[in-house]
Amino acid sequence: MQISENKLVTLEYKLFVKNSNGIMELMEETTEENPLKYFHGIGMMMPKFEELIAGKNAGENFEFSIASADAYGEYSKENIIELPHSVFAEDGEIDRDRIFKGAVIPLIDSTGQRINADIVSVNENTVTVDLNHPLAGEDLFFKGKIIDVHFPTEEELQALTSCNCGSCNCSANGCGNCGK
Repeated sequence: MQISENKLVTLEYKLFVKNSNGIMELMEETTEENPLKYFHGIGMMMPKFEELIAGKNAGENFEFSIASADAYGEYSKENIIELPHSVFAEDGEIDRDRIFKGAVIPLIDSTGQRINADIVSVNENTVTVDLNHPLAGEDLFFKGKIIDVHFPTEEELQALTSCNCGSCNCSANGCGNCGK
């Protein structure tokens, strides 16, 4: 069966980016035992990824690249911002075990979207965070294999709609991350 809208796709892949020396570096890998599963055409994946994988069949191999502009966008210094301590304070104090340079913390934007923020520095009155995706500015190189393509079962559809948090750990029994 061919990959097209509303099909459940199971695949394994390796994701590479070029390091500062121009050498391909493995960033992420799924396997046949621990594959990626997604519903095609509903926005679960980058649009360019879905475009390049569309039409492929179970058993097919794939290899393609996605330019940074079509992946996670260009790295932007405008996405590095200073926030007042009050944003991170609990009972008027910052938890220094959670808020420190190099920590990644979840924030919620004005539209309710969860954003992972990388803490750049903790200053006297502010915390500087980088809101760029970790792969912003990177061209992505994928290599993998389509394991399965099929119309989703009622149970698989229920798992998709059981929670609205967007977590990859959602299931028919609720969300593995937010407890919904």
